[in-house]
Amino acid sequence: MTLADRATIGNMGPEYGATCGFFPVDGETLRYLNMSGRAKDRIALVEAYSKAQGMFRDNDGEDLVFTDTLELDLGDVVPSMAGPKRPEGRIALENIASGYKDALTDMYKKDASEYGKRYPVEGTDYDLGHGDVAIAAITSCTNTSNPSVLIAAGLLARNAVAKGLKSKPWVKTSLAPGSQVVAEYLEKAGLQKDLDALGFNLVGFGCTTCIGNSGPLPAPVSKTINDKGLIAAGVLSGNRNFEGRISPDVQANYLASPPLVVAHALAGTVTKDLTTEPIGEDQAGNPVYLKDIWPSSKEVQEFIEKYVTRELYESKYADVFKGDENWQAVQIPDGQTYAWDDHSTYVQNPPYFVGMTQEPAGVKDIEGARVLGLFGDKITTDHISPAGSIKAQSPAGEYLIANGVGIADFNQYGTRRGNHEVMMRGTFANIRIRNHMLGPNGKEGGYTIHYPSKEEMSIFDAAMEYKKEGVPLVIFAGGEYGNGSSRDWAAKGTNLLGVRAVIAESYERIHRSNLVGMGVIPFTFEDGASWESLGLKGEETVSIDGLADIKPREKKIAKVTFADGTVKDIPILCRIDTLDELTYVNNGGILQTVLRDLAE
Repeated sequence: MTLADRATIGNMGPEYGATCGFFPVDGETLRYLNMSGRAKDRIALVEAYSKAQGMFRDNDGEDLVFTDTLELDLGDVVPSMAGPKRPEGRIALENIASGYKDALTDMYKKDASEYGKRYPVEGTDYDLGHGDVAIAAITSCTNTSNPSVLIAAGLLARNAVAKGLKSKPWVKTSLAPGSQVVAEYLEKAGLQKDLDALGFNLVGFGCTTCIGNSGPLPAPVSKTINDKGLIAAGVLSGNRNFEGRISPDVQANYLASPPLVVAHALAGTVTKDLTTEPIGEDQAGNPVYLKDIWPSSKEVQEFIEKYVTRELYESKYADVFKGDENWQAVQIPDGQTYAWDDHSTYVQNPPYFVGMTQEPAGVKDIEGARVLGLFGDKITTDHISPAGSIKAQSPAGEYLIANGVGIADFNQYGTRRGNHEVMMRGTFANIRIRNHMLGPNGKEGGYTIHYPSKEEMSIFDAAMEYKKEGVPLVIFAGGEYGNGSSRDWAAKGTNLLGVRAVIAESYERIHRSNLVGMGVIPFTFEDGASWESLGLKGEETVSIDGLADIKPREKKIAKVTFADGTVKDIPILCRIDTLDELTYVNNGGILQTVLRDLAE
């Protein structure tokens, strides 16, 4: 297996539930280091060190011991994509069309009669329907520095252009590889001109569509999608497709290899089975199938050997640490510590240590807490953590405008993650999150009901009102709370909003740990209970006693007082799982624990 393929698999660890995917160092690793322009002494050091540590794998592998082994018949492996909402939702290519049709009614609650309807797009000569691809993006996540899939995408584009195929006019296309070397070898191989012909022009390097940076859709397309309530599709070569992340206009998003991204730009829809139906027609009107333009593995490998060379890496990255003239022009302040700029809208001094004493104050009981949100199952860290574009009509957008930032310069949450003022305003602000406190027909987005005023407002504004009132907060949720990838701010934002505890049916393991690390106590319901079975509406108050001497996995009681004065004792299990985690919580979080340890 090539190192690029190993890296793709290793980097997707979070998507298949692992902490990491690991491949030992071996001859292929050393070959790649040499090919990618590393210095000879560095390569020798890698080899010597990994062998001394017992981490080098020889070709025979006779000395390896595995605790478990799996068998995989490569004949069972089929082209696949993932969607329409989560990266673990793998679907065989042949089932994409039928899967979308089922999702339209089951997941997006559209009437089956709407499937196949077309609506004219103002000012154009085309129409749109459910499942049409509005975005097709080769973007920089995970696999887009892997030459085998990038060359394959270029060759597929070349073959498509030769047959007269074009991307559908409603598809917004882009190419944003993760490495400048990619742009260079596509250019040298003559494949960039074919990608350009299909609209896959180079737009930059780094995170684009995968973090909501595709930019707005053409206004007529956006208007048709929203006026007609269309569930448009996005196809991207990233590794994240959580709700609300890719584009506010595109709800069904599929992860695919770069050549399949190009294929879907040509087809213009996910309602077509590309394994059996034509992808388009050639100049003579004959049907063209995906198999007709798909390049062979042999051809891909020949292009890699010819165009992906050590000289290419050396020329592109000879001065990589110098940067261009813009980087060189950055003024660097003197001093041993960071010079905080109170006027910066990108980096601010976070308040984690405000009021911190040398000795920990301990954990206070939760008394009379209000409910900030009632959430359902599979609330991901993308629902919780700020991700994607920033709306002008949002607490984060209002903050930036008030600080002199124009809407065109908002950038997105990922680039402003060093400013807690932006990020806490974007916590629970996902456009697709549903807070059930607003009722079964309540609007989507980061809203809640403030009590006792009963006023509907943004989750951020409500949290700040409660903070002024000195009222602690809790969150109730369903199963698999916190799965996903945008993990650090999902916990940090929760802490900064004043949430003391989360009570859920179950957690994604890393988010549970991160909540603990930020001093937020995770609990789970006992005896198969849920906030729904208990009849909670969000207007209740919650108290949890005995936290000063709480122990890992200790059973506690949440005393819930309903609006009519009824009190229920709800058994809950503390999900502080270890003594180390207990130390973090007693210190107020892992940051405070580390700082106190350093001071000591």
